[in-house]
Amino acid sequence: MIQLVGEGNWVQTMSEWVLAAQEEDLQENTRLVINAGEHSVLLLKRAGRILAIENRCPHLGCTLARGKIDGFIITCPCHDWQFDIRSGEFTAAPEITIPVYACKVLHDHIYILIDSTGA
Repeated sequence: MIQLVGEGNWVQTMSEWVLAAQEEDLQENTRLVINAGEHSVLLLKRAGRILAIENRCPHLGCTLARGKIDGFIITCPCHDWQFDIRSGEFTAAPEITIPVYACKVLHDHIYILIDSTGA
């Protein structure tokens, strides 16, 4: 995929669907941490939706998998920063985000879309 960035500059990105888990391993209101290349990803199932976010708070790098979840809000266990797991937005300052990964289920397998360029 090629994306336009800034002042007419083109950057090539390499995104790929990565097998994350069996669908049966992620039940409603559960979470699962997987490693996809250089990424630690937190898979969650809420209200029938499978969601995937980076498993690291941008504040001090704490593991979000240990955080409390209320609805679609996850709270970092270290300093109580809260993020919407659907958008990745920090609730107190939406310009701060954590990466959110697209998910799909195919033949009972969960796949996530990872940017393999490390960007």
